Amino acid sequence: MIDWAAFLIVFATSLIGATAIVSLYSLGLRLLTTAGRVPVVAPAEFTDAITVITPEEAAKAAKRAAKAARKNPLTPAQQNLARAGAYACFALCAAAVLFGIYLIVPFFHQG
Repeated sequence: MIDWAAFLIVFATSLIGATAIVSLYSLGLRLLTTAGRVPVVAPAEFTDAITVITPEEAAKAAKRAAKAARKNPLTPAQQNLARAGAYACFALCAAAVLFGIYLIVPFFHQG
């Protein structure tokens, strides 16, 4: 027999947890971008495969990011606060993931 109350508790907990982690990560990226630290990914090249972006496209993206950073209306103190908030969001995401691993792995619960 299925314990539907326990099933619903697990379902709600996983849905809320996943939503919280994704929201914190998204907020962290938003704050990091607002602070002027645009996460630019270097071009990825694969041996005997395709190039994701060309060096010219990477240079254009870096130039656009630098231009956007110069237009940032925030003061340096506000940028530092936004950057600290972003790192706090990322730290909370990492803590939530580590706590989930702690709950799943039985080795950590042996007494």
